[in-house]
Amino acid sequence: MILLYTLKSIAFALTEPYLIIILAVLALVLYRKNKQITVMQKMIIGERVNSPFELTMSQIVIGIFAGVVITTIMSYLGIVFDESSSVDLVFLASIIFMFFNPRFICFSYSGAVLGFLSLTMAILSSKFNLPNLNFLKIDVVALMSMVAVIHFVEGILIIFDGKTGSIPVFTSKGGSIIGGFALRRYWIVPVAIFFMIHDKSAIASSWQVSLPGWWPIVKTSIPFNILKNAVLTLMPFYAVVGYNSVTFTKSVKEKSRISGVIVMLYGIILFGIAQLAVLNVVLKFFVVIFAPLAHEGIIILQRYLENRGAPKYISSSEGIMVLAVAPNSPASEMGIKTGDLLVEVNGEKIESEDRITEIVKEYSNFIWFKVKNVSGALEQVSYNKMNKDKRLGIVFVPRKVPKDSMVVKFDKSRFSQMLNDMKNKDKDKDKDD
Repeated sequence: MILLYTLKSIAFALTEPYLIIILAVLALVLYRKNKQITVMQKMIIGERVNSPFELTMSQIVIGIFAGVVITTIMSYLGIVFDESSSVDLVFLASIIFMFFNPRFICFSYSGAVLGFLSLTMAILSSKFNLPNLNFLKIDVVALMSMVAVIHFVEGILIIFDGKTGSIPVFTSKGGSIIGGFALRRYWIVPVAIFFMIHDKSAIASSWQVSLPGWWPIVKTSIPFNILKNAVLTLMPFYAVVGYNSVTFTKSVKEKSRISGVIVMLYGIILFGIAQLAVLNVVLKFFVVIFAPLAHEGIIILQRYLENRGAPKYISSSEGIMVLAVAPNSPASEMGIKTGDLLVEVNGEKIESEDRITEIVKEYSNFIWFKVKNVSGALEQVSYNKMNKDKRLGIVFVPRKVPKDSMVVKFDKSRFSQMLNDMKNKDKDKDKDD
């Protein structure tokens, strides 16, 4: 029966007019971000890999499935909040925090801030006899258990979908140019939360949830005997979870898989600590401090691993590295892939990416490459339908940056700044032409 009520609550989030408006607003925000991504893809790769509509719709559809999983796990665990709780502010706060820094959309930050405020206000309210001060009334054990479950499922999303919409970027290290990928992916997730209702007349009987005898698994601050006899309802909210990273040492698939596993482990550890927090207020403060600090630790760890790791996409004296291949391009039809090393073109050893362009223009319709693939094997690929109007469709990792290159150095810049840099370079190039 819990699964049935979970599906009904998610369906309610997709059909209720005011919730649909919230979904539309969130979708519009993501659409604008996806539009930036597709523009950058086209500027760098030369072709639009994804459309902003496709990226946005997939984020919504995948998010709905994730919402069902999150709500089902939370429901079976028995994560419940009192109807007087202000836990719904966590969803609003995470979206507001996003505008200060995209990574602050994570519930580790909004949940920790509201959890800390709720604990502090409860203590001050009791000490100074100010009952009105304790207005948040958030159950920290339930709150951080919810944050843990969301992160666990978020890790799964990163593994399977975090690589979508990746953008080729460049930086320099040790005097060499290194290619890599920026990953930026968000999902709109409908999450339904169990609330304990005191006034039985305030809720329609169709939303009262029948629960099995073994329920709940998680022991929150709500006494067990009260919870077993309470009227419960599932109320849906919209959350946005996201993944923002960059890699120069791994492929996008490897990076998203490693990042996803780390986030899942974080969720498991946070859940365990949250269960211990039921013992006393000191552990409650510990878990709300641990959540954002550990999340920052994950970011620092991944940066450390990137700095220590060997560059994956770098050209050498042996050949020119392929960073990305445009879909439906001659290079794609030849079977050239990301990570391949182009050694020869039409029998001539490749000394620079500029020479590749020159040779392609010299030959009317037939070109062939000697390629060293990621496994180290040499193979020859060819294309016999080339003409001057066709682009080869390869993003090279240059040995040096040409004057008219669309290369953008990536460090800690925001995507919007990168986009502006590329637009300015594009305008400068048009003026020169």
